[in-house]
Amino acid sequence: MTGGLTGDLVRLRARIEADVPVLDTELHDDVAGDVRSSRRTWRPMSPGAQASMNRMAEPMDRAAPFSVVTVADDTLAGAAVLWDIDTHHRSAHIGLDLLPGFRGKGLGTDVVRVLCHYGFTVLGLHRIQIETPTDNHAMIRVAERVGFRREAVRRHAVWAMGEFLDDVILGLLAGEWTP
Repeated sequence: MTGGLTGDLVRLRARIEADVPVLDTELHDDVAGDVRSSRRTWRPMSPGAQASMNRMAEPMDRAAPFSVVTVADDTLAGAAVLWDIDTHHRSAHIGLDLLPGFRGKGLGTDVVRVLCHYGFTVLGLHRIQIETPTDNHAMIRVAERVGFRREAVRRHAVWAMGEFLDDVILGLLAGEWTP
């Protein structure tokens, strides 16, 4: 196990080519889950396709995408990203998507903690935000466990599987964060 950012249960590392078809199959092919967690329109895609959103090219200034692997055995467990990184306002957003077999095991909380460490300590951010549908109770619990506060509900802000859903905005400031 080398490189990346490590928590108690997970390590966040750069995406490698072998991760792409697994993430495409287990995350993108879950249409109902993908449309609820993504801001882009779902389209069918072959696992590992060149157009895959899971494929990483060069490092980006506005996003820091990671593969999530378990500390115990270095198994791919999902994807995480600090996105819309704004160096002027010193803010960013968190995205997290665990493979189905790794949900409900406490990994999400550890991922968010590690992303906060990266954002606040490494990047020097002042604010990190999470947006999620109001019925995503698992993500809301994770965010609140880490110290995020509910700030707003956007009515009918998400179109998913034939209906509009409300989403909640949760925020955390550097001074509120406890490493």
